[in-house]
Amino acid sequence: MAKPRTYYECQNCGRQTPRFMGRCPHCGEYNTMIEQVEEPEPAVSAHAARPARVTQSTPLRLDDVSTEAGDRYPVPIQELSRVLGGGLVPGSVVLVGGDPGIGKSTLLLQLAVMMEQAAGPVLYVSGEESERQIKMRAERLKLASHDLFLVTETELSAILAHVETIKPRLLIVDSIQTTYTDNKSSTAGSVSQVRECASILRELAKTTGITVFLVGHVTKEGVIAGPRVLEHIVDTVLYMEGDRFQAYRLLRSVKNRFGATSEVGVFEMHDRGLVEVANPSEAFIAERMVNAPGSAIAVTMEGTRPLLVEVQALASQSVYPNPRRTANGVDFNRMLLITAVLTKRVGIKLYEKDLFVNVISGLKIDEPAADLAIALAIASSVSDVPIPADMAFIGEIGLSGELRAVSKIAIRVREAVKLGFKRLLVPRTYRVEDTLGGGVDVIRVRSIADALHIALPPLR
Repeated sequence: MAKPRTYYECQNCGRQTPRFMGRCPHCGEYNTMIEQVEEPEPAVSAHAARPARVTQSTPLRLDDVSTEAGDRYPVPIQELSRVLGGGLVPGSVVLVGGDPGIGKSTLLLQLAVMMEQAAGPVLYVSGEESERQIKMRAERLKLASHDLFLVTETELSAILAHVETIKPRLLIVDSIQTTYTDNKSSTAGSVSQVRECASILRELAKTTGITVFLVGHVTKEGVIAGPRVLEHIVDTVLYMEGDRFQAYRLLRSVKNRFGATSEVGVFEMHDRGLVEVANPSEAFIAERMVNAPGSAIAVTMEGTRPLLVEVQALASQSVYPNPRRTANGVDFNRMLLITAVLTKRVGIKLYEKDLFVNVISGLKIDEPAADLAIALAIASSVSDVPIPADMAFIGEIGLSGELRAVSKIAIRVREAVKLGFKRLLVPRTYRVEDTLGGGVDVIRVRSIADALHIALPPLR
């Protein structure tokens, strides 16, 4: 008779080892190897082990495959619909991650109520909250529904039984880390349980056409906890970002089989839940202090949407041998690169300055198109000279101080013009369009030194 197999499995990456290790040899994380006991499966004959095929798949010619998108469920929340690619696809599996308290459950409860009214029955399965707690949240958000079903359950077979009884159009599981199946002997939240439960729910979605939303916990690094294969199982991966002390929340798509990736929806947290922001650029720069040194407007892209954000910099005399460098909302190494270029190519002395760079409203800028705005904000703070209020900046800075082109400059320029900016500094390779209208000055510059001479004339 076969004996149970004991092994150790990393709860971060899924690596298995025959003995305990304090540090995972694959991902390098400490104290993530958990003991697992795998019971042997009963021996069966080869003929009995072969599953019976009830139906067989039929190959189709490429020309015969339908591409109509009319089967999508329209989502009343336009920002969420934008991130999903235009609505909910029947049979799709969506994974939603984010920090605790960021608003994942609030958004999905709002979605559940609206989709119940638009598509049909919705089943909300919670493994962390009771039905009473969810009801209290719904009353606080002024939400009412007659066909939204709530259940507190963590065992997967019981969840599938509820699905068979209710036959919902939308299934929400909050969260996948609290769900377990008796097919695995490990505890809920382990790598094997998360992988197995997600695979079963994916099969449920594909065979019945039910749209499934899974809520995933995140690690301290901000990624969804569990094996990386979890993101490969689902069709769409959404991350909710933002500072809990700020009102704005960003719902970012990092994977979408039915739409564009890197799309972003912007919401604002109110006492009645998450409210979509129709014009994020205008909201992000609404509280800007005009003619304040150290402030510059960057035109960045989030998916297919251009956003105007305010970048602030503060340079002060350092009292320490090693000046401080602090970046909030921008990549720290990118900020160090820009400061090195300003020191070497332009001659701005920053080696005696404490330097702080911040992006307003808790946003994070990852693309290099904001380099020019960051550099000018730093130079403005050092010289204590304000940048003109009607000027915005687009461009990546190279190590030689040159200004390099970025993608979708025309879309960025039109968005800045729409919000009233009259002067735009762009890379020299951009061809000015004739459709911008009068009164708009698009200035093409070749280097960071030329940009400083135009935006901060006293530095000439």
